[in-house]
Amino acid sequence: MKNLLLIACLFVSTIGFSQEWGSVDKNKVTMKEIAPVWPGCESKSGAGIDACFKQKLANHIAKNFKYPADAYKLNQQGRVIVEFYVTEKGTIDIKSVTGGTLLLQEEARRNITLIPVMAKPGMLAGKPRAIKYTVPITFKTGK
Repeated sequence: MKNLLLIACLFVSTIGFSQEWGSVDKNKVTMKEIAPVWPGCESKSGAGIDACFKQKLANHIAKNFKYPADAYKLNQQGRVIVEFYVTEKGTIDIKSVTGGTLLLQEEARRNITLIPVMAKPGMLAGKPRAIKYTVPITFKTGK
């Protein structure tokens, strides 16, 4: 009877693990990554956290966008790709900025560094985890 109770407890804890953090299929364990929680998205859960993060990021980039005056005068245009991590502490760590001109890259870097500290960091298996993001920012003068 004790063995049956022990097996039942282990089974229940495995089910709880698989539903919250990932899934178990035969001998393969899949861990679910949870997006960082942007300030103002704390009431969301599941896929809503990720959708809220993406929406807040897009709003942030648009709100803080400034075309560099010198780049505009020179009609510099292009697509700048910013790769960054939201760290285990919820802060931003830029890894690379590529594409466009140096002036456009500097503006893209400035914009991303203004992202606020997250309410909660990204998670993997219930532990804080750095999550990588790649964001394209397109600069067009309209001239």
